[in-house]
Amino acid sequence: MEQLMRSLLLSMAQNRAANRWAKRYGLRLGAQKFVAGETIEDAVATVRALNQQGIKVTLDHLGEFVNDEAEANESADYCIRTLEAIHEAGVDSSLSLKMTQMGLDISRDLCMKNMRRILDVAKQYDLLVTIDMEDYAHCQITLDILDELRQDYDNVGTVIQSYLYRSLEDVLRLGGQGVHLRIVKGAYKESPEVAFPDKADVDANYLKLMEAQLLSPGFAAIATHDERIIAQAKDFIQKHNIAKDKYEFQMLYGIKTSLQQQLVREGYPLRVYVPYGNDWYGYFMRRLAERPANVAFVLKGMFK
Repeated sequence: MEQLMRSLLLSMAQNRAANRWAKRYGLRLGAQKFVAGETIEDAVATVRALNQQGIKVTLDHLGEFVNDEAEANESADYCIRTLEAIHEAGVDSSLSLKMTQMGLDISRDLCMKNMRRILDVAKQYDLLVTIDMEDYAHCQITLDILDELRQDYDNVGTVIQSYLYRSLEDVLRLGGQGVHLRIVKGAYKESPEVAFPDKADVDANYLKLMEAQLLSPGFAAIATHDERIIAQAKDFIQKHNIAKDKYEFQMLYGIKTSLQQQLVREGYPLRVYVPYGNDWYGYFMRRLAERPANVAFVLKGMFK
């Protein structure tokens, strides 16, 4: 039953009609649990509050699968304004973005132009930009563009998903080049032809990717809420004496906050992924799909 619910929610995440309907109701649907707000001001206030708790942040202005050039350019402008707001506020935050939001589905040239605009500003302020990994159809082109961008920028990294069969090869290549990688399990619905269908295999592969990246010249962002994996990461870090400037744990805004606070108390570096903006629907549905029990929380909020 849970698997059926997860599949339904992932399908709904890409439903444009449902997206339009959800936007009409704003964050009242319950998305405020996972989304910091709709404006840059909301986002910066959240970053400041988390920084005061000893937590670093990566901000994500939500949006994906843009099909209009003007909208793609506007999304890139918003990313630039976000970088400027981070710099002006003096808060500890990097930026995360999706390349479909920058116009990748319209043309590679448009996406590359927008990425270079963003990275020029990020480089000026000494800020990192992480390219979020999207569905499998965008995986190879994302890595191809990353390779091209890294010829001119060293302040850009990406995300590798442990549910994909190809990921260990990608981590070994990119980590060996010193690339900043965020390791995640993956949150899209993929075919068993390209992704492990069983959770146990996804988890086992996550540990392989994490360990390979921790031992590489690259930076390892261990992005998980899985307490068993976090415990194994701690053991591996201690056993191999991994320096704190070589890794950090990453978690999502609004999820397992007590565990986040525990990691900080124990002295581990932690960064929280904080999304904001009005195009929150797809992100929100994927969070529900990861833990369908959250649907009860949403329904309760809707009918209050």
